[in-house]
Amino acid sequence: MFQDSNIAIFAGSGGYAFAERMCRYMGRRMGSSQVIKFSDGNIFVRINESVRDRNVYLVQPIATNPNDEFVEILFFVDALKRSNALSVTLVMPYFGYAKGDKKDEPRVSIRARVCAESMELAGCDRFITMDLHSPQVQGFFKRPMDHLYAMPMLCEMVKKELDLSNAVVVSPDAGFAKQARKFAAWLELPIAIGDKQRTDHTENAQVLEILGDVEGKNCLICDDFTTSGGTLVNLAYSLKKRGAGRIHALLSHNIISKQGVELVNQSPIDQVISTDTISNPNILGQPKFRMVSVAPMFAETVIRFYNSQSINDMFTALPEHIVQAGLDLAKVE
Repeated sequence: MFQDSNIAIFAGSGGYAFAERMCRYMGRRMGSSQVIKFSDGNIFVRINESVRDRNVYLVQPIATNPNDEFVEILFFVDALKRSNALSVTLVMPYFGYAKGDKKDEPRVSIRARVCAESMELAGCDRFITMDLHSPQVQGFFKRPMDHLYAMPMLCEMVKKELDLSNAVVVSPDAGFAKQARKFAAWLELPIAIGDKQRTDHTENAQVLEILGDVEGKNCLICDDFTTSGGTLVNLAYSLKKRGAGRIHALLSHNIISKQGVELVNQSPIDQVISTDTISNPNILGQPKFRMVSVAPMFAETVIRFYNSQSINDMFTALPEHIVQAGLDLAKVE
């Protein structure tokens, strides 16, 4: 139980379920607020209780409705600051615009930097997020940021529930290989790497080759997110052609579309295991999709930050009570 009255937790429309899980872990209630979207598309937000001199945590991913969710953040933070909140920390489990981290074409915006600057100008004092598409996106933020990783929770889950005696970790491409090696090291498994080519912005990529031995082995594909499911499915078919056994995918964030769900359901993938950073209605009731909650990791970060304690063990040896809470909360609708 963490009932300190100086802390208040609120949620935007995209973060309500995640904030509820955080509050269950902390043994406290969520603050009351309101979001209205008018017929002309305008968004209105209201805080329904006093936040004067309180440390406020606003929970909102930028995910399935990124533009509305981003605008909600700006309006919520402004409302909280105008209501004399002592500090405002944005708990942003998924930062969708983190993919726009560079100017790699003529006349394009560096969208992640624009978002970061806008949220700070609105009044955000601190950020808590998970698995940014590129870790260097943290450099766009001038305010402090706690950057958490889904890997410990995902790895501890599969250690509890899957047979890893004949398994291999598979990275979908060379770009994710460094992070995949961390998965492999945590699970004490070998690694294979897909050679992937992307030629446009269609969110589909062609897998050209697999580097590493996968014949007769069960494969754990690791990636940060999927939208179309194309990369996962194409990689799964390539693995099967090379004699792979069962195939599971581990995702930090699952933002897959309805068409992507159908693609996965028809593919050789046995199961897609992801965290709950995004409330994605497309995967509800789908037997091939499984979720583990990382809300306890975020809640624990809030508690430890408030108590001036280290969060280092969540990167090196995730405490068992946090793992169990993540498994239990995933079952709560």
